[in-house]
Amino acid sequence: MPRILILGANGGLARNTTRVSLAQTDATLTLYLRRAHRLKNPDPARVTVLEGDVLNADTLKAAMRGQDVVYANLAGEMEAQARTIVDAMHATHLRRLIFISSMGIYGEVPGQRYSSVLDPYRDSAALVEASDLDWTVIRPGWFTPDAEVEYTLTRRDEPFRGHDVSLNSVSDLIVRLATTPGLHVRESLGISRA
Repeated sequence: MPRILILGANGGLARNTTRVSLAQTDATLTLYLRRAHRLKNPDPARVTVLEGDVLNADTLKAAMRGQDVVYANLAGEMEAQARTIVDAMHATHLRRLIFISSMGIYGEVPGQRYSSVLDPYRDSAALVEASDLDWTVIRPGWFTPDAEVEYTLTRRDEPFRGHDVSLNSVSDLIVRLATTPGLHVRESLGISRA
């Protein structure tokens, strides 16, 4: 029964992944977000909701104690948040990190040029990849609300395939990573419906 800390728990992907995790696993979840009143606890027996900012190292370290996996689903000051996460994981001896980024951060999407709007995603992923943690970076395509779970994975040095991917597909990958020790550790995965 893994204990999963979800950072940025009120994001659309995080909320979908919380739902999928509760339905498909016996994991216990800690939902971490800046304004906890925005999120209703979906299962008080298995879910704890904590209010905190990822940039607050003390609060973040307190949330990490006793966890097995950190899943970061963030926006905003991503580079600073990635640095705080890596440092807090070192301080609490946590190893497993699943970090959401974006397709295109390596200029890997055929026919599309790299854009500076991706800088926060690229820079934060670079910090995570330079760490000695057991990380997996996920680079999803554009989210769709489709119910399907169908996706193709590409590695860092492969051209990205397709463009869109359903939230359920990305959540399926996150849940598999969080509950399968060693799966895709130290890999950067593009995910799309090819």
